[in-house]
Amino acid sequence: MSGAAGAGEEGKTVKYMILLYGSQRDYDALSGQPGDRPAMTPEQVAAMHAHMEKTHQALVESGELVDAQGLAAPAHARRVQLTGGAPVVTDGPYPETQEVLAGYTIVECASFDRATEIAAGFVNPDAPGEYVDVRPVVDGIEDLAG
Repeated sequence: MSGAAGAGEEGKTVKYMILLYGSQRDYDALSGQPGDRPAMTPEQVAAMHAHMEKTHQALVESGELVDAQGLAAPAHARRVQLTGGAPVVTDGPYPETQEVLAGYTIVECASFDRATEIAAGFVNPDAPGEYVDVRPVVDGIEDLAG
């Protein structure tokens, strides 16, 4: 298996993207807006940011962090589709139950197992059902075959 999907050749590292998800209601709770879920307290928000900072700093120190970014709330998103060849734009937010990409972290490490181990650190153990996805980053079209 070549490139990104493989476990890495001897000494070769591979990039993996860890995808974090959320919904508009998650962003609302994060910003302190009450809704069908309680607003997060400033202490809870600070604890979440401290956890992310600690996790990313550990990846910097291990040399595995490539990039990490959070994304704006779904209320600030646009979905573009084609209908009859013409673009149709839908402004967010989308239905409250629909999760969207909330942020990502790209790591470069020796194996898919290591990337999975890193990803587990982003899942909140106090949030049943929360998940992240881990996907290899491809270097070229030859890496898409699978």
